Amino acid sequence: MEGEKQEKHHTKPIRCIVKLGGAAITCKNELEKINEENLVIVSSQLRQAMMPGWSPSMKVLGMDWSKRHGESEVSCNKDDFVDNANVGSSRFVVVHGAGSFGHFQASKSGVHKGGLDQSLVKAGFVATRISVTTLNLEVVRALAREGIPSIGMSPFSCGWSTYEKNIASADLAAVAKAIDSGFIPVLHGDAVLDELQGCTILSGDVIIRHLAAHLKPEYVVFLTDVLGVYDRPPIEPNAVLLREIAVGKDGKWSVVKPVLQNMDKQGVKTTAAAHDTTGGMETKIAEAAMIARLGIDVYIVKAATSHALRALSGELRGNIPDDWSGTVIRFVS
Repeated sequence: MEGEKQEKHHTKPIRCIVKLGGAAITCKNELEKINEENLVIVSSQLRQAMMPGWSPSMKVLGMDWSKRHGESEVSCNKDDFVDNANVGSSRFVVVHGAGSFGHFQASKSGVHKGGLDQSLVKAGFVATRISVTTLNLEVVRALAREGIPSIGMSPFSCGWSTYEKNIASADLAAVAKAIDSGFIPVLHGDAVLDELQGCTILSGDVIIRHLAAHLKPEYVVFLTDVLGVYDRPPIEPNAVLLREIAVGKDGKWSVVKPVLQNMDKQGVKTTAAAHDTTGGMETKIAEAAMIARLGIDVYIVKAATSHALRALSGELRGNIPDDWSGTVIRFVS
């Protein structure tokens, strides 16, 4: 049913779905602190990838006309828009994680475990949504300042819900209409209603998989706080960056490059922060493998690097250059 609704509204293909990892755009160990430097670079790189017709000689037409903290003026010159030709943007969708926003509130109150009949859980649900939508607004504003016509879209407000933490209802009509109207939807991990346990946390990674299945992008990029997927937590000595992971028809995955000695092919060790209610890297690999199984290449790469820009720009379709650092997850028949 969702597919039929989505097809009705959505005709042109999507170029890319981007996941901005919470750990890449926030300071994960500092409550509700945005990594401003990374967010600015990520937003600039997204503009470069989305607007191939843009050149450095052209002025960035900012779309955030609200007052910013510490500034007395609002930046808006309508003549800039009259004098400049409209540079069309590629059809992208952005999804971001919560990082240091939302996870604290959710884990303190047990929102991910459900139980809306408990006052603490209900309060935590409200507190979690205040936190994640605050971050969503800041991400939308950062993209808008780069001239990206971004629109914040919360899964809860769009009527998304789950059953036993799996997506039960997710009408993509609003997302598809936004794309077809020339906007860039910006979704995020959210607290949502769950038909069985009352409520839960819907992670950005699960949202991306659902969007990929219905919108069929050319490729998907996960921007993280590390270079890619490692065979063990990257802070451990001798951690090896996995450059290519192959996914078979059955959904099982194996490491293709580099060839690893004495390691179970699926034995990648992962860790999740104590307050992370969405599962950490293990969930990311599983979700990425499900996307790759659809025949869509997935690139996992460090945010705000030249490697990220190359992935976002679609440079990696085909053979992966030796000088590119990151992880590619691909379907192999």
